[in-house]
Amino acid sequence: MDPTQIKKANQRKALVDAAERAIAEGGTASLRARELAREIGAALGAIYNLVADLDELYLRVATRTLARLDEALAASTDGGRVADPVERLVAIALAYRRFASENLHLWRALFEHRMAPGKPLPDWALTDQMQLFRHIVEPLTTLSPRETEAQRMAAAHTLFSAVHGVVLLGLEEKFVGVPPDLLDAQISWLVRTTCRGLRSESDRSA
Repeated sequence: MDPTQIKKANQRKALVDAAERAIAEGGTASLRARELAREIGAALGAIYNLVADLDELYLRVATRTLARLDEALAASTDGGRVADPVERLVAIALAYRRFASENLHLWRALFEHRMAPGKPLPDWALTDQMQLFRHIVEPLTTLSPRETEAQRMAAAHTLFSAVHGVVLLGLEEKFVGVPPDLLDAQISWLVRTTCRGLRSESDRSA
């Protein structure tokens, strides 16, 4: 890589670092191009030589957040070595709640940002999102071995949506916020109840 490319790569990293700090401290509303340019010592127009637009900048920060979430979910099951699929799913769900609590603005930004009208999500960003579902699909495969891949993916999306909804409302600061221990109890009950239903359905179809 020539010196010009190295300089550009370093500037892009500095820009993403600054954007990540801004979102972590004040949410998506705090992400302002002029302030980011000032922070990294660049002209306002120069940042668009580093990223195509603010959509790309949001997505680059989101990629970092998703990578850290992926690590947290993997660590919660000791890299998948928790044998019981129900316990794995409970551990993953509770790790998701903890991550959301500890990285509130960055976590919220994953769901608050909307691409510009008519602009599709890049393939690399979609891949970053979808790979997280393996943490749910793998134990679901043990719970419901006769389901098709498409059915398991649908179940994974449904279970994630349910847990996410509980976490989202539980962490809401102005509506129905609940203490972490109670929130964890609600999440555990939801996952265990869902798993009992899946096992019963699997037994009936055996």
